Amino acid sequence: MKNELFSIGPVTIYGYGLMIGLGVLFCILMGMQRAKKHGLKEEAVIDIAIYGLIIGFLGAKLLYVIVEWEAFLKNPMSVLGTEGFVVYGGISAGVIAAIVYCRIKKLKFLEYFDLLSASIALAQGFGRIGCFLAGCCYGRETDSCLGVVFPAGSIAPAGVKVLPTQLFSSAGDFAIMAFLLWHYKRRKYVGDTGFLYMLLYGIGRFFIEMLRNDNRGAVGALSTSQFISIFIVTAALLLLWNNRKRGVAVLKESEQ
Repeated sequence: MKNELFSIGPVTIYGYGLMIGLGVLFCILMGMQRAKKHGLKEEAVIDIAIYGLIIGFLGAKLLYVIVEWEAFLKNPMSVLGTEGFVVYGGISAGVIAAIVYCRIKKLKFLEYFDLLSASIALAQGFGRIGCFLAGCCYGRETDSCLGVVFPAGSIAPAGVKVLPTQLFSSAGDFAIMAFLLWHYKRRKYVGDTGFLYMLLYGIGRFFIEMLRNDNRGAVGALSTSQFISIFIVTAALLLLWNNRKRGVAVLKESEQ
């Protein structure tokens, strides 16, 4: 809606970048505070966040290149030089980085996945506000009272009333965060909270894609993200089911 927020001398503060930065900052602070409270390593949270951010950024861009492959072959810089990213690429790459880190440091990945899943949802909520400010990830045209009109200079079409799918996504991410915080204290098996994050985000992303109208690639009748969501949701259900049979029970504080 307003990507350029203000300027300090020659430095311009952009809404998208600011929201991403705030999301990462609050993600780390929440993770550290909760790690200390639940007996996990605060420095590990910082390391996972840093490596996850760097590798996740590369993964999000890589998946965007794959989605825009034809455009990339015609003009690589037109794709690499844009602000285009695919969130699922970032999440997948970030998780892989966290798994590798935990293996190297001999930490239990699922313990940190459970702990940080709410923080990830929090960061995503801020990121979607950034999308709204930039005008990317916009929704379909509408006559609904929920519609918004983006100004000239936004990525979204100017002067057209569209659904603010970015804000819908943000509200969903914050709701997922709240639920995961509630669930973490009540989980029965290690990994349950992290797998629930996968399930809830995958379902929410599948349905929000039905309301979007930006160009984001397709696999048959589905958008790229809907196609990936099917696998994420299926994997989450299988992992939750497997956890009921072979999972490691969570020790309550009185049992530790």
